[in-house]
Amino acid sequence: MPITASSQQALSFKICFPSLSREGRSVDFPCDEAGRVDLDGLDERARWNYLFARAMLGREYGKPSVHAA
Repeated sequence: MPITASSQQALSFKICFPSLSREGRSVDFPCDEAGRVDLDGLDERARWNYLFARAMLGREYGKPSVHAA
């Protein structure tokens, strides 16, 4: 889903994936209030990291949560 100018304000949230193997280590990405990430808006490395975190849910990363940025 593309991010439009009217939805830019919605990107004041972050989705956070807590690490299961290293306490205090987590990854987070800009998202809307529902936790949707604009993959086209991420650079290549961030996109790869986001997809990796999603693929490793339950193994390397715990259930993500959405927070105000």
